[in-house]
Amino acid sequence: MMNKLIQRKQQDGAALVVGLILLVVITVLAISGMNTSTTGLAMARNDQNYENAFQAAETGLEQALSQGSFNTVGETILDTFVYPAGHEEVSPKIAFEDETMVPDKAFSLGSGSGISALHFLATSEAKSMRSPGTPTDRDATAVHTQAFYVVGPQSSTL
Repeated sequence: MMNKLIQRKQQDGAALVVGLILLVVITVLAISGMNTSTTGLAMARNDQNYENAFQAAETGLEQALSQGSFNTVGETILDTFVYPAGHEEVSPKIAFEDETMVPDKAFSLGSGSGISALHFLATSEAKSMRSPGTPTDRDATAVHTQAFYVVGPQSSTL
């Protein structure tokens, strides 16, 4: 009888210790899984903000080109516009770069006819903000540039 009591006292609490160790391991795995999913959500949110800025910048380029404000004297800064939801802000501008002669075969009138190619650079910068007016580390910016030329009258400098 004495022998049975001694064995029980030596084993008391072993199941508790093993159970607590397993509980700690499962808790660490759960916390690690939560951190991984939180990081994944933050990455997806950042990517979404960048895609919003990308699309807003593309729209800014289209609006800049469709207005036809091609000034050969300086830079044309178009109105900054904010999307109705208020999270994207776009600033388009068009800058004159150069004027070149139109090659003979590129235009039916040929060179020397008073026609030249006016080269422009349209740039659109868009900002996508999670909370307008409150900068956060989740905000994104995209800048798109598109070169184009317009056939127009030759200036006196060519």
